[in-house]
Amino acid sequence: MTTANAPVLHPDLVPAQRDCLDTLPLTGNHVVSGPPGSGKSLLAAHRAVHLALTGHPTVLLSRSNLLRQLLQGMLDGLTVPGAPAEAATVHSWIQRRFGHDVPRTEDGWFDWTALTHRVAATLGENDAATPHLVVDEGQDLSPGFYRLVRLAAASVTVFADECQRLTETNSTLTEITEALGRSTSRVEIAGNHRNTREIASLAEHFRTAGPRPDLPFRSGPRPEVRHYSGDKDIADDIAARAARQPRDRVGVIVNSLRTAAELMRRLERAGLAQEPQLYSSAAGSGRYRDLDLGRPGVVLVHRASAKGLDFDTVVIPDTETDAGTDPTAATLRMAYYVMITRARERLVLGWQGSGLPRQLAGLDGWVESR
Repeated sequence: MTTANAPVLHPDLVPAQRDCLDTLPLTGNHVVSGPPGSGKSLLAAHRAVHLALTGHPTVLLSRSNLLRQLLQGMLDGLTVPGAPAEAATVHSWIQRRFGHDVPRTEDGWFDWTALTHRVAATLGENDAATPHLVVDEGQDLSPGFYRLVRLAAASVTVFADECQRLTETNSTLTEITEALGRSTSRVEIAGNHRNTREIASLAEHFRTAGPRPDLPFRSGPRPEVRHYSGDKDIADDIAARAARQPRDRVGVIVNSLRTAAELMRRLERAGLAQEPQLYSSAAGSGRYRDLDLGRPGVVLVHRASAKGLDFDTVVIPDTETDAGTDPTAATLRMAYYVMITRARERLVLGWQGSGLPRQLAGLDGWVESR
């Protein structure tokens, strides 16, 4: 296979997702955008498998290590013999490509300009080893990264949603497209196949830009706003939810690793059917670094690592930590947009203290208060 469109390898996708894959040529650079729940991560994995069939090495990149684990699991389930594709973080791929002495800027991030000059000086030397790159959650990477990979990759396919830009080194869809070159195509995929109508409606309250997506038809319980008396109350509520839905994955998204550690300590003593899991980006390896995201049970993650994930139930227990932030601030709204849309069936926005956090005010039409 060379320039023909990729075959449909796995027909379990919905028609809009299959159409998206079928219309993407195996050459050139492409930017695919869509709202939460449209299946961008799944499509990214499928796209990587399709590109691997060309015989070029193919790498599926993400900024988050936890998302990389999820993507690697997807790739493992889509493997085509003789056409391997791998998932990697941008950090690990850059260091493998350029060495561990990669030049960096004062903020500690890679010096994209210096790396681009390195690649430009060696263009054409080993084209057979030049990889296809697929990038998931591409809005979290800077235009400088895309100017680099425009030269360093055989092709670049980016899946992104600029309404979910949570990092300091982010890009808009226009910036990504311009950095990859004028011939870069833009593709939009619609639909929300993750959230219930009630959860998606609440998320819309926090969305910052772009056209209003169609709401899902599937219905479920209204999200809850719940007052907690303390960490014990939070842990007891999480444990009770896990017991009521033993086959569900319960994601607890926190704003502090201290809170995550305290809840983990309490949940480990709660006698849950499945051992709780906690992800810490500071851990080099082991149980707090390598998670099994496919099994039922409770997973505690920091907000910064939640993007790209999904859970049957999501509990955001510490919304009071945002009480001092302007509730209209784009960064805060994006954070809640991302966290809320991680939930497939049930959502809880929790808070402690004597007064409802300002960003939760005015949600009466979307939530149940407890």
